[in-house]
Amino acid sequence: MDYQNQLPSIWHMAERAKRRIPYFAWEYLDSGTGMERLVDRNRVALDEVELLPRALGGRFTPDLSTTLFGQTYSVPFGAAPVGMSGLMWPGAELALAKTAHTKNMPYGLSMVANESIEATAALAPDHLWMQIYCPKEPEVLDDLIARSKAAGVKTLIITVDVPVGSRRERQLAAGLTVPPKMDLITLWRVVKRPHWALATARYGQPRFKTIETYFPQDQMREGAKLIGNIVDGRPDWEYFDRIREKWAGTLVIKGIMHSVDAEDAIEHGADAVWVSNHGGRQFDGAPAAITVLPKIAEIVAKRVPVLFDSGIRGGLDIARALSLGADFCFAGRGFLYAIGALGAVGGDHAYEVLRGDLENNMIQLGAKTIPNLRTTNV
Repeated sequence: MDYQNQLPSIWHMAERAKRRIPYFAWEYLDSGTGMERLVDRNRVALDEVELLPRALGGRFTPDLSTTLFGQTYSVPFGAAPVGMSGLMWPGAELALAKTAHTKNMPYGLSMVANESIEATAALAPDHLWMQIYCPKEPEVLDDLIARSKAAGVKTLIITVDVPVGSRRERQLAAGLTVPPKMDLITLWRVVKRPHWALATARYGQPRFKTIETYFPQDQMREGAKLIGNIVDGRPDWEYFDRIREKWAGTLVIKGIMHSVDAEDAIEHGADAVWVSNHGGRQFDGAPAAITVLPKIAEIVAKRVPVLFDSGIRGGLDIARALSLGADFCFAGRGFLYAIGALGAVGGDHAYEVLRGDLENNMIQLGAKTIPNLRTTNV
């Protein structure tokens, strides 16, 4: 397949992924929560950010390299953590780790992804970030931190915008379980997706390999229901302080939407503030993440980096977020749409599409560097 011509955008990859992965996997990846108004708001708000091109900039190739936490990456974006990513395609986490390593970008592995910290870190020793929810059991938290350190992870992402699991009605209606419960309707949905079925047969059923060591097998069979109980930590700042005391590496707090929380995060020792509304999957009444980004960036005032996700589908979206004060961006669904569409090579293709689109739009704008983007707002 000529990927560049037949799948030239994340939108095209999403359309193909929908045809290649089972219905329950698609509903997990693509859905929000409630009426899914926030998923739409994220998209609409990004589209409303207009940038002002400058003319006669001459011939140049934009410099996309970005230094974050002392490490220089090839681009100002990475792959965000997505739970149950192996459900979209077997071995998705390992494929994205390889992309991160070869393309020189960060990849955040979710605590509730389907590969282990150790196996994923072995493929991307300098590019893997580890995402942790806030488990209720302190011994689970402590061991996850210890394992991350032992695996060579330098950056922990603490996701704080899941005080309790959201309803995600589309997922419930789709009968989502991990591993998939093989009743007649699920078997029919799998049979209709032979590429996914064969890949899963070769690789094995998706499991929660990072956390399955902490719970008996009969509990792990509860799958997504058990995960909802595990991450129901309802953390507070004391909980975050405990992590800060135990983790000497870079500590990122993800899920910040309020400027007061951003200020508190810095006071409690966060090394970066990650603006995110969880891609519209947690609280349907929140504003679009891009809407609150400028105020948070102003409050943070360069004391720590500001990271951003929620709704990014192309290089222009990345340029928009960078223009409004983000120092680095992440795409979650985008990389998984690509994996669903193309299997293991999807991560590389998503990287090239996002990079090419960002570079093209920077040339259109006359922006030679990332800082130049901050002068392009209308």
